[in-house]
Amino acid sequence: MESSSSSVIFLGTGCSGALPDARCLIHPSTPPCPVCSQSLSLPPERNPNYRCNTSLLIDYCQHDGIHKYILIDVGKTFREQVLRWFSHHKIPYVDSIILTHEHADAVLGLDDVWVIQPSGCGNGFGQLPIFLTQFTMDSVAARFPYLMKNNLEEGDEGSQVIQLDWRIIEGDIDKPFVSSGLEFVPLPVMHGEDYVCLGFLFGRKARIAYLSDVSRILPRTEHAISKSGAGQLDLLIIETNELHGEGDAGSCHLTLSQTLNAVKRLSPKRALLIGMNHEFEHHKENQTLAEWSSREGIPVQLAHDGLRVFIDL
Repeated sequence: MESSSSSVIFLGTGCSGALPDARCLIHPSTPPCPVCSQSLSLPPERNPNYRCNTSLLIDYCQHDGIHKYILIDVGKTFREQVLRWFSHHKIPYVDSIILTHEHADAVLGLDDVWVIQPSGCGNGFGQLPIFLTQFTMDSVAARFPYLMKNNLEEGDEGSQVIQLDWRIIEGDIDKPFVSSGLEFVPLPVMHGEDYVCLGFLFGRKARIAYLSDVSRILPRTEHAISKSGAGQLDLLIIETNELHGEGDAGSCHLTLSQTLNAVKRLSPKRALLIGMNHEFEHHKENQTLAEWSSREGIPVQLAHDGLRVFIDL
């Protein structure tokens, strides 16, 4: 580990159902799905087609050399991601959490967040900041009312319910917020016909745009990304959910061709793709993307669970 460097770690790069798709194993097709059936013979850590819910960990090394760990989204597969990648990358805890939206693959792991709280956050001595919109907050409160308590009741000192410091943010490009010392610019995008999800722009030195659940990038958001990076966004992390097709007005996710068109418009120095379903065979599609990258002059690849990218934030 480069202790003096910041990095981003891809804790999950899959769709909401995660991979392998259980349906492919319960009701195998003829021939069997090559991506999902491989999971039965290859350990997950050696299988880039084994994908948990999309989630990103930002390891932010501050000027004083102290590391802050910021987690974006806590989905259904969160516990498995912690077991697989926190220990592997020697991540001791999380300093703050940011939620993109309130769907299951972004929030249903909140009940397990206590396992990655800093030692000072337990037993009422401190609270873990979690940034989310009011809309997301209302949904989380309905699902996890016990997580809304900010003070342990008498006799609950040994409780494993984490103490969360809920912080409401606006889904507005002009209203950035600071999480664990790093500024984030909210990037509202469409996630379906009438549902707004947040992406984020961050990094003081290198600039990263993160768009995990998106069917259409709003013109104002696209402008903000391009303007901030002055055409030189260092890293674009963007979803591609389906390998084929062009999507339609009711789609909730980008297809590969739509994603690549967005990459060309935003023109980052580099792009990594996330959110893939089982149509994407990692090695095969990365070969195809390498050819596209050579033609277009923008390096693009599929990310994979556990991937760590060192970058100066």
